Amino acid sequence: MDVREEVVSIYRESLPVLLVALGGGLFSGLILEELLASVGRFPGLLVMVPVFLATRGNVYGALGGRISSGLHQGLIEPRFQWDERLVNAVVASFVNGIGISAVIALLSWGALTLLGRPAAHPLEFLGIMVIAGTLTSAVLIVGLLTLLFVGYTRGYDPDNLVGPIVTTLGDVFGMAFLLVAVGVIEVMA
Repeated sequence: MDVREEVVSIYRESLPVLLVALGGGLFSGLILEELLASVGRFPGLLVMVPVFLATRGNVYGALGGRISSGLHQGLIEPRFQWDERLVNAVVASFVNGIGISAVIALLSWGALTLLGRPAAHPLEFLGIMVIAGTLTSAVLIVGLLTLLFVGYTRGYDPDNLVGPIVTTLGDVFGMAFLLVAVGVIEVMA
């Protein structure tokens, strides 16, 4: 395959996913608009949003890269079956996703307090982040694996799919589950 054919192939595979990602980003913005109503109840909430979304991409982008490499090398089969490599990567990502969510809550509360800015109770921040982190992690793992496996079996290069899939799923479900988590903590408080 020459350079031109390679470029056309990458665009053919990436463009539809990028267009879906665009729609997902717009939808996430609409959810953020709903989340703004909770800022009065949980001051400092918006400080956590960009960090939360960025870490979804970091943690699950790394998982997607591992899965993509495993598929290319023939170390991972594109189906849901017990595979120690796959299970270890998934468990590590899940633990990292939840752990970093807790760290985000505590660091955000600490930074706001240190700067003398209003902040919700640290346990409220922690509850919001752990609930949103857990739910988002579960969806990202299942969604990422499903889309990578299906794409790979249909001849798509998983390297072209990982980035847009992770960012779109992370943004859409991250914002949706932040909204859910805020609702849960509001009811509990």
